[in-house]
Amino acid sequence: MKDLLINSAMQNIEKNCNYTKEKLAEIKYGLASLYSTITKTIVIFSIAYMLGTLKSLLILMVLYSLLRLTGYGVHAKKSWHCWVSSLLMFLTLPYLCENLIIDYRAKVALGFMSVTLLGFYAPADTEKRPLINKKRRITYKVISASLGLLYTVMFFFIKDNTLSNCILFALLQETLVVLPITYKLFGVKYKNYVNYEPKNMY
Repeated sequence: MKDLLINSAMQNIEKNCNYTKEKLAEIKYGLASLYSTITKTIVIFSIAYMLGTLKSLLILMVLYSLLRLTGYGVHAKKSWHCWVSSLLMFLTLPYLCENLIIDYRAKVALGFMSVTLLGFYAPADTEKRPLINKKRRITYKVISASLGLLYTVMFFFIKDNTLSNCILFALLQETLVVLPITYKLFGVKYKNYVNYEPKNMY
C-alpha cells in the first residue's frame, strides 16, 4: 500500500512538474516520511483510545512536540526502530502519567537536570537536517533550555498529578533524544553540522 500510494503520487508529480532527479528524490523521501508519520499516529491513537489513555497521550505529545521544535533530536535509521520506540514511548508513558506518583521535589530535580542537559546538547541535528547555521543553533539552544526551565517551574504550581507527570515525561523524553549516547544506540551520526565548511555555517 505504501509503495503504491507513493509511486502514484510521484508519477503525477513527474508528469506535471519539471523537477530535477535530486528534487524528486527529496519529495519522495518526504512523502515516505509523511506516510510513516500518519500511519504511526493512527495506530498509536487507536491503541491509546482502546486503553483509555488518549487524553494523556494528546497532552504528552503536545508538550513534547513544543520541545522538539527547537531541540530536535535523534531520528531512527530504520523504520522498525522508529515503530518500536514510538509505540514504547507513546503507549507506556501516558499510562505512567496517569498512575505514577512522583514527589514534586524529585520532579524539580529531574527538571533542572534536563534543563542542564538541554543546555549542553540541544539542538541535536540529523544527517537529513543538519543545523549548519551557528546563530540558529545558539537561538534554538536558548529556546530549548528556556522552555525546559518553564516546564520545571510549572511543577511548583500544577497540582494535577497526570498533567504534572506529562510535563515531566515530555521533558525527559526530549532530553533523551538529544543525548549523544542515544544517537550511538540508534547508529546515527551526531553533530552533523561539523561536516560543513565554516564559510557555509552562516
